[in-house]
Amino acid sequence: MLGVIGGSGFYTFFGDDARTVSVQTPYGAPSAPITIGAVGGHEVAFLPRHGVKHEYSPHTVPYRANMWALRSLGVRRIFAPCAVGSLTADLGPGAVVVPDQLVDRTRGREDTYFDAGGIHVGFADPYCPTLRAVAAEQPGVLDGGTMVVIQGPRFSTRAESQWFATQGFTLVNMTGYPEAVLARELEMCYAAIALVTDLDAGIEAGAGVTTVDVFAEFERNTPMFKALVQQALATVPAERACTHCLAHAGVKLPFELP
Repeated sequence: MLGVIGGSGFYTFFGDDARTVSVQTPYGAPSAPITIGAVGGHEVAFLPRHGVKHEYSPHTVPYRANMWALRSLGVRRIFAPCAVGSLTADLGPGAVVVPDQLVDRTRGREDTYFDAGGIHVGFADPYCPTLRAVAAEQPGVLDGGTMVVIQGPRFSTRAESQWFATQGFTLVNMTGYPEAVLARELEMCYAAIALVTDLDAGIEAGAGVTTVDVFAEFERNTPMFKALVQQALATVPAERACTHCLAHAGVKLPFELP
């Protein structure tokens, strides 16, 4: 089964023919019931990251429950559409990017299933190369970029935005971590697909980021973005061949993965 985790403004994915499943996990309930439908011959599970009515802010999303719930249903490969700010004038609103690197600037988030046992996952390349390649092949999609994940829910100051840009980061987001590392710990392939909604605060003189503008831009691009994700799903190979995301090969875990 494939999975899609929808970001801000991306709360539904299927029509009335989808079935809904409620899942409980050792980490509580996920953000919302999971809907399951079909795309391109694949069975696909969809979960809105922030809830169906955007109940969860970035720092309160039940990330561990979300990822555990998807894995327990049989999901092993996940696309994660998300809204991002751009840290370069070369990427304006409406651009779609498949990042290849991540920088964590969050704090206090529960970001592991392994609080004991000496388990360490490789995370040098945080996204699945196979899923990234599929997403990057879609028309108009830009391949590569570093996404810095901030704590939120506030937007960056102008100085922070300029600092991120000088470090060579290209995108800024609030939800990409710990989602990516939890997927790796659960040995699920995971790739983010980022829709640029704004130029971040320090990129354009006199500009600033507002919630109203971000959601308006996402709403304008939602039909295109959903169609792109559906096309990416339809071109995912039927069989999972990736070994990059099998993080625990040769390691004895303190518990069984779901």
